[in-house]
Formats: sequence, structure tokens, C-alpha cells
Amino acid sequence: MSDNTNRKISVGLVDLKLNNIFSITNCLKKLGYKTEIIEKQKKIKSDIIILPGVGAFAKAMKYLKFTELDKKIMEYYEKNRPIVGICLGMQLLFEKSEEFKITNGLGFIKGNVKKIPDHLTTRPNIGWQKIKIKKNNLLVNQKLSSKYFYFIHSYYCIPKYENEILSTTSVNKFEFCSSIKKNKVYGMQFHPEKSSDDGLKIFKNLRNLL
Repeated sequence: MSDNTNRKISVGLVDLKLNNIFSITNCLKKLGYKTEIIEKQKKIKSDIIILPGVGAFAKAMKYLKFTELDKKIMEYYEKNRPIVGICLGMQLLFEKSEEFKITNGLGFIKGNVKKIPDHLTTRPNIGWQKIKIKKNNLLVNQKLSSKYFYFIHSYYCIPKYENEILSTTSVNKFEFCSSIKKNKVYGMQFHPEKSSDDGLKIFKNLRNLL
């Protein structure tokens, strides 16, 4: 980890045209980051990129392919640069999703995205829920264990490799992966930008990824 205390770090937000990303932008600016909206850039130059999103998996992947942003994100990934997925953005990091139809994702993390089982909990899963840290790391660290974060989702990620799971969350005895890490790729099923001070702490930790 390099010393990025005084350097202005740039964070690029991939605009999937599915939700309002200004709440994330405002959080980042509040913490002193330089922000950039990534739409059809020829090259992604940001220090870190965030894949946000609330919406349908297939529609998001269709947009990424149409704009060829999937290729740009892949190039960024192959350079071992930090990528952070939030909610739908986390799900897009996986190999495929069964939402409405089987759709291939970016495939950075091995595993699938499935519907929350009807008999285990309500769907969509909405509200403030605790995360349980399984593995201390630079982004969603041990200090945030048992803290409450805001969730809104009907599908959940099933990683192939359990050692990549950073945290889990339980709702009505249904436990699911709520954050994950593989190399410099991170995902969070919850919304830091809607999670008050503890969410801001996660955004503050972004500088640790460089």
C-alpha cells in the first residue's frame, strides 16, 4: 500500500443509466476524492472505479456491451487496478445471474447470482442489517463488524470460493455473502452511500486500495 494521504485520488463511477449515482458522488467529494462519470471513455484513467447500480442484471450487461464499457473495464481489471461493485455492481462482477434469464456477467469472481429463496425470507430484502466480518481487509474491515448497513435486493451472490467472502449477513436465519474480495476486486451487496457514517468509513478506506 502506498502513501496516498495527501494525493488527490480519482474515483470513476460507471454510469449504467439505471439509477441516480449522485449520492455516491456527493459522498466521495465530501471525503476529498476527485470524481469522474464513466460513460463512453476510450480509456479509463481513474485510480479506482466503482460499479454502482440498482436494477436488472441483464439490462446492465446489455448496456455495458453496447457501449463497450465491458471491454474497458476488462482492460482495467487486467492491469490489476482496484474495482469496487455496489449492490447490482457487485453482482455484475460474477460469472452469471439467473435474474429473469441466464445472463453472463463480467466474470471477475467465480460464482453465480440467484434469487433469494421464498421460504427463507422476504423478497426484496430491504432495510438496515448487520454485517459479520469473516476476513479483515483494507476496505470492509474488522472495525465494521456488527455495524448496520442498508440493503435493497432480490438476488444474492454465491461465490465459488468461500475464502473470498469478506462478510456475511443473516436475515430470518438466511445467511448470504454481503461483501467479497478477489485480488483488487471488491463487492458489497449493501449501499455504503445510504449507510450513514459507517458507509462513509468504507468510502474513506478506498484510498487504502492503492
